[in-house]
Amino acid sequence: MTLQPEPTALILVVVVTNPRDLEIARVLGWYRIPLKSAPKVVAVDYLAFYQTAGFGEQERWRINFIAPVRGHELTTRAELIRDEPDHPRAGEEYYKIQLGPLQVLSHPVQADQWRRITFLYTTGELLHQARIVKDLVVRNEERALLWQSLRERAMRNGDYGATELPEDQFQLDPLVLAMLGGFDKIHEPPTDWDNV
Repeated sequence: MTLQPEPTALILVVVVTNPRDLEIARVLGWYRIPLKSAPKVVAVDYLAFYQTAGFGEQERWRINFIAPVRGHELTTRAELIRDEPDHPRAGEEYYKIQLGPLQVLSHPVQADQWRRITFLYTTGELLHQARIVKDLVVRNEERALLWQSLRERAMRNGDYGATELPEDQFQLDPLVLAMLGGFDKIHEPPTDWDNV
């Protein structure tokens, strides 16, 4: 079944490094993000899953799937993955993003030259039109709308203390600017990404 998110939907593109994690999203209905490397706002409408080289020749470096976000909570890695109690990061905090059904996009979004990404915010309209990951970058007047949406969600959900800032002093850090497409170079993922 294919899914067409509404044009104004806020979408967070996330990295999936192996088929097991995509299967967890499909069967168990959640995705994990380490708190220490999480984007500022996780209260989005959908997650889009960017598949890395771990998916093999036919399925790597593309976005094939999307899932609606039902909520999120903070927990530990040990609570999420109980069969790895001795993992080096077992006690670290993670966001558990609760998901609705995993859906196939009407067309995959290929990486092209942007193969090493971490998180990227985009919209339903851009996802529908995109053929390559670079097409997902929010530009020009749409950036102001995305900024406003991120700001409102951060304040509404209390993400990272945003509710403590006066309305005219809310600022996003450089990492969020990169996710919005403000920089030509997307930052590199952690060198031990496979172990998150």
